Amino acid sequence: MITAESLYRSPNALAAHYRRFRVGERLLLTGHSHQAWPDCGLDGQRQAWLDAAEYLDHKWERAFAKAEQVRCGYARLLDDPDGHIALGSNTHEMVVRFLSALPLAKRRRIVTTDGEFHSLRRQLDRMAEEGLELVKVPSSPASQVAERLCAAVDDRTAAVIVSAVFYLTGHLVPDLGSVMAACRRVGADLLIDAYHALNVLPFSLKQEQLDGAFVTGGGYKYCQLGEGNAFLRFPADCRMRPLVTGWFSEFDALDGTGGGGTVVYGKGSARFAGSTYDPTSHYRASEVFDFFKRHGLSPEFLREVSQHQIGLLASCFDQLDAKPEVIARDRSIPLSAIGGFLVLRSPMAAEICRLLGDRGVLSDCRDDALRLGPAPYLSDDQLMASMQILGEVLSDV
Repeated sequence: MITAESLYRSPNALAAHYRRFRVGERLLLTGHSHQAWPDCGLDGQRQAWLDAAEYLDHKWERAFAKAEQVRCGYARLLDDPDGHIALGSNTHEMVVRFLSALPLAKRRRIVTTDGEFHSLRRQLDRMAEEGLELVKVPSSPASQVAERLCAAVDDRTAAVIVSAVFYLTGHLVPDLGSVMAACRRVGADLLIDAYHALNVLPFSLKQEQLDGAFVTGGGYKYCQLGEGNAFLRFPADCRMRPLVTGWFSEFDALDGTGGGGTVVYGKGSARFAGSTYDPTSHYRASEVFDFFKRHGLSPEFLREVSQHQIGLLASCFDQLDAKPEVIARDRSIPLSAIGGFLVLRSPMAAEICRLLGDRGVLSDCRDDALRLGPAPYLSDDQLMASMQILGEVLSDV
């Protein structure tokens, strides 16, 4: 069984399972934007091709079985035994289906924050241009976000949409259960973007009393599933009729019962289903979910590792004693209140990111935020080497 200490040592005990991404040879602090994929994912990708070649149109029985394994994988991460999970290529696709199911003709108000990811921000801003009443509460400090959302919800509100971890700062949003309760009181829905929480920290719908929430996310980041593995979780008693609906929602009724009358929706996850898709991503994802389960890489364990790595990066950065006007980190926020990456603020973030890349440290930046994302396949020596190179870059700039 993998232990935390075996991941901190050199060589890292997981690195051998990521040979094709060469994680033992490279300093990949890209874990926030894109973690490496374990080699077993390639086995799944190959099998998808082989099944298509062997079974032609009859491959879908096998593809749907892989999709169900992906749903089960997400259900485990969400600690959600009762909800339904629809799958899609990306979270924007899932959010659009959700938005299309809201009673916006009667309730034209959506409450969100000013810290949401671009795909959601852009979509809501565009809808606001067409008359949607869009309320954005401040996302900082994150500790007060739930309180602000609750205060903004009223009987005109169709939905509240908020991240569990903000993509730009890494700050966790606590007490989302109170937002769920506020939504219930007025008959609004709650959609949580859990992309930056899943598989890097525990996120239990049961413990947080979020069984009535909609949740979206995907596998591109901490789940290591690669592209094409987004999902929308919705409550078991949901009877919404999304306007944006694909023919897979009536897949089980294609025996001549369709056509004419009211559009019907499939049972369970099919309510928010789309249409024909490339199942390769699900083959890959099912292999990776099995890999994490086989090695005991639970969200609780991964959170322990992540907090150790974030703490090491922060400590090494503090030892650099960098000029705060050049680069700084927010020490007012405890490390326990951030997700799976460390944010350093700098007016030269893009230049520092480029120079790090030139020296073999791959990182990520947005605006003035340099984001350093460790991952469980990196050793402490690799993290310390990365921060030493950061010190060299800072001395140059």
